[in-house]
Amino acid sequence: MATLRIVDIADLEAFGLLPPCADPGFDHRSCDYWEDAERGSKAARSSWLEAAPAPAPASRPAVADNPFAPPATRGPALNPFLGGDEDADEDLDNPFAPRVTRERPVRTGVPRKYALLDRGRGVFGTYAKVALLDGEPVAYAQFGPLSAYPRAQRVRDLYVQLPASPLPAVITCIATTPAARGAGHARRLVEAVCTDLAGRGFSAVEAYPEAGARPDATSAATSAFWVACGFAVAVDDDRFPVVRREL
Repeated sequence: MATLRIVDIADLEAFGLLPPCADPGFDHRSCDYWEDAERGSKAARSSWLEAAPAPAPASRPAVADNPFAPPATRGPALNPFLGGDEDADEDLDNPFAPRVTRERPVRTGVPRKYALLDRGRGVFGTYAKVALLDGEPVAYAQFGPLSAYPRAQRVRDLYVQLPASPLPAVITCIATTPAARGAGHARRLVEAVCTDLAGRGFSAVEAYPEAGARPDATSAATSAFWVACGFAVAVDDDRFPVVRREL
């Protein structure tokens, strides 16, 4: 019996599991359609698969030494309540509070889309999941807080009837490979995402289908798909419907 396993896109190895889009003109690995409301694109861009270079260090003009100034010191003043092995880049925290270690998002040396998916690390968590059927990728979902996806916020701003508080999480993308369609993999992936989001403290999740779009031309699915996943149609618009599920 085939086994479906769902993995988080939490490292480059998992990022390499993203399945191809049904339309070869699009690519999940180079899509910033939801992240950039002004210039975002779904287009396949091979340059995005290359590792982003590290930014050049900012150059500073040479300044003559001031003989009357006190000797320069590096880093913040030593806090006697903290241990001696401190990270100079971190803000000094409360010495009486438990130490919290958060993973930093990766910004350089990785493909640009991976950097976008990784930017919530340490605060929100992962932004994407892949469903594997016997180890083969069959479905992909992208999600996160509303603040991470300006285009979703723009769609939401069209409708004053949507609840303003608490803000929902959003699922921007759900896509199944053509060969795997009709087997319910996308629905199981959405269920896993909703369970995850509820565990992160969200009370609702929204999605923004593209009414009338060809199945291969959209990863936002249809209103009917979302209703089958337990969502309700919150805004029944001919062009920009909104579906919502309470968690």
